[in-house]
This record gives sequence, structure tokens and C-alpha cells, in this order.
Amino acid sequence: MRPIFHAELVNGPFGDPGLFLDFRFERRALLFDLGDLAALAPKKLLRISEVFVSHTHMDHFVGFDRLLRVCLGRETGVRLYGPPGFLDHVGHKLAAYTWNLVENYPTDFTIEAWEVDPGWHARGARFSCHRRFERDALGERDMPGGVLVDEAAFSVRAAFVDHRTPCLAFAVEEKTHVNVWKNRLSELGLPVGPWLKELKRAAAGGAPDDTPIRAWWRDREGAHERVFPLGELKREVLRFVPGERMAYVTDVSPHEENARRIAALAAGADVLFIECVFLEEDADQAARKCHLTARLAGAIARAARARLAIPFHFSPRYAERETELRAEFETARSGH
Repeated sequence: MRPIFHAELVNGPFGDPGLFLDFRFERRALLFDLGDLAALAPKKLLRISEVFVSHTHMDHFVGFDRLLRVCLGRETGVRLYGPPGFLDHVGHKLAAYTWNLVENYPTDFTIEAWEVDPGWHARGARFSCHRRFERDALGERDMPGGVLVDEAAFSVRAAFVDHRTPCLAFAVEEKTHVNVWKNRLSELGLPVGPWLKELKRAAAGGAPDDTPIRAWWRDREGAHERVFPLGELKREVLRFVPGERMAYVTDVSPHEENARRIAALAAGADVLFIECVFLEEDADQAARKCHLTARLAGAIARAARARLAIPFHFSPRYAERETELRAEFETARSGH
């Protein structure tokens, strides 16, 4: 079964970091980092429901203004997540503008922002158009294990890494896909139909095997109904397929603790997007700038056992040496 989302870097490998995660079966998208968003058409920006910001350096947060400008006045809202101090940063961005007329908009575009600390305690605030983006506290809550979002179809988990400032790395995990064997369904004399949604929901939610599942349908002979225990249908007609796992990591100081945390977050990822800023020959510069070398990024991808690793966030100094960066990364990832 295809993944429920499609991932693409917002910019090329030398541009501002950012990952756009578009849902295939609904009008929704997730965005990781708010750098230069010029490459994203307004129709894509309007699909965004959540934004996950690693930290608020300019190349990760300058796009906040474009997102705001496109969404303002539209029937949409957006939820943002970021590291310590994030609520103040969002508030300062909004306070930089004059909002004396926005209460006249027919829709009340609202930004909900949450900042998390290393203990996974979160504080939230709401900024609404009709209140001229004044800050309204949403209270506090815990996010155990760094799970920022946990929905029926997917979850988003974060880990703190060091960039001489607290920085967040992210992993997105689809929940297990529940597929129906149509031929086996037919062998039981059962048709496909809306009742399968309830079957899938019960199976995915871990309902007890003795849960009664009502199969119902209508044909030329009239209405029909049969009841099965969930456990029987799970054995006979369902197939459980692990969902795809994806990780996004950028702006990381090149030291062992960071490498360990990233490898744990991205363990077994189907796709790992990881920064690859400097060549190993410039490791001293990488340490001063708090970024990974291609060799270290590749070694982390190998330690995480990522099926596919995509390097990005190349330093402009290598504009003519991109092939070398990629080769060093791939050599380290393969362990040669």
C-alpha cells in the first residue's frame, strides 16, 4: 500500500532547509521548518495544518511571514511547534505589524503555537486575527516521549539536538495499514462495503478479538446482515502492513551525543532527510559552525539503518563540489 503522504524538500540542497509533507488522500500537508517558502505555491501553503520548526535561526523561520500573508483572511488555521522560547518568537513576529483593520476580515485566521522543553513539557498560546493577534495563553500540557502529534493515521515525534541552542529533529510515523484480502472476503460470502471502515477502525484501534463486527449490505434480494467476532475477520481477511517512517534532521553540532540521539530517532526509517553541510576536510569549520560533515551525516544514516538517506543543506562554498559532498556521504553511509 502506498504511504499516506508524499515528501519533498522545499528547496534544492543549497537552499534553506524545509520539508513539505503532502497527504495523498486529503487536502492537508505538514511543513518542517519555515525558511524561504517562495518555491511553494499558495495552494500548497493553504494545505498546511501543522508546522514543526527546528529552531528560529533566520533560514528556518523567515518564511513565517509568507505563510501568514497567504493564509490571512482564508478559512484556515495553523498549529506550530518549536523549541524553548518559541512562543515569544512567534509573538514578536506578529507584533512587528500594524493590525488595526484585520478584525474586518470575515474569517478569523488563528495561529496556535506550542513550545516544548527537554522534559517534554509544553506551553501553548493562541494568536487570532480578530483579536489583532494578541497572545492568549492555552495553558500547559505534557508530551511524553516527545510525541507532538498522535492521530489515528500517523504520529510526529521530536528529539532535542544541540546546535549551540536547543534544536528539534523530527520523525513522522504512519500507523499500521490495515488491508483487506478481497478474495478471502468473497470466500466468506461477504461483499466490500461501508462496513469495512468499522472493521478496519476496530482492528487498528486494538479492540478485543471478541468485539462483534456487523457485516451488512443490500443487493437484489434485499438487505443482509451477518455478525462475526473481530478475531475471526482479522485472521481470515485482514493483512497488517507497517506504515512508513520518515525523519528530518538539520542544524546539528558534530559530536557523539547528537549522533546517538539522531540514530535513535531515525532508527529503521524508510527515508531520512539529514543535513550534510561540510566536507570532512573542513571538519574544524563544521565544529565552529555547529553543523555535520558529509562523513558524519553518512555514518549516522548507517547507524540508523535508514533504507533511503537524502542529504541536504549543503554549504554554498561547495557550489562547484556537490558531487564530492554526495560521494563522501554515500561512502560513509555504505561503510566503505
